[in-house]
Amino acid sequence: MSTDRAPGPTRRTTAGPDPRITVAVITRDRSGSLLRTLDALAALPERPPVIVVDNSRHDTTRGAVRGHPAVSRLLRPATNTGALGRNLAVRHARTPYVAFSDDDSWWAPGSLRHAADLLDRHPRLGLLAARTLVGERGAEDPLNAVLAASPLPREPDLPGRPVLGFLGCACVVRRDAFLGAGGYHPLLFFGGEETLLAYDLAAGGWALAYEPSLCVLHHPETEGRTGRSSLVRRNHVLTTCLRRPWPVALRAGADLALAAVAARPGARRALRETLVRLPAAVARRRPLPPEVERAARLLDRQTTGGAR
Repeated sequence: MSTDRAPGPTRRTTAGPDPRITVAVITRDRSGSLLRTLDALAALPERPPVIVVDNSRHDTTRGAVRGHPAVSRLLRPATNTGALGRNLAVRHARTPYVAFSDDDSWWAPGSLRHAADLLDRHPRLGLLAARTLVGERGAEDPLNAVLAASPLPREPDLPGRPVLGFLGCACVVRRDAFLGAGGYHPLLFFGGEETLLAYDLAAGGWALAYEPSLCVLHHPETEGRTGRSSLVRRNHVLTTCLRRPWPVALRAGADLALAAVAARPGARRALRETLVRLPAAVARRRPLPPEVERAARLLDRQTTGGAR
């Protein structure tokens, strides 16, 4: 077990900097967007330390953020780590809680303090998912409604709505829970990687909750990055192979194969990459505990409109 554990949580409700929470930001070749995010984080009343993990191919990001008042540490892995950059940031954090931002998202004032207060009050809580507002007009991210309608039964010792999903750039984790669950899985790299972490947190006895009083502002670039749909398709199948019963995994694989035959966007690439990674997924397979699998099946029925 690692010896660099963060200090235990302390209750703090007064104004001013909050020593309980760090913000982790992963970025890749978007220094302009990153600077906007860092400026917003620096202006927060909580004044959180920010750890930036730079997955960029070039050295421009380091020069752009050098000396920025929000940045407490800039980490530059030798290769692009994808979502695993968040694992690296959490290991370097020295606070009991870590919030995540991408290089195009930041937290609303007061949300980080409120999240830390909730985590202080609810020791079984491992992750809080926030409400996400998109763009200058603050449109509701579609995931907000999905999380709010979670069919999982409410639990009296938890805030918000119990969930088994979240948006990677709009959540706060208990550092010990995140590290104990292993963080983001190396086999997935990036794209829909949140579901597997949610499963693993729940399998470790931690609760996850959607709390809409927490708010993240997301300003994605209009062009975006290509290839995400294939990554999400691939990782959905790999996640089922890693944690779900074989009938569920086989059904997911068959659905992807049919999508590839029909030439759906990203499906053929997803199928190729899934087949390459499949032996590793089978070797690392660890089925969910029965109670977590029951929760996952409830969410399956929500997604499929009650079928199966």
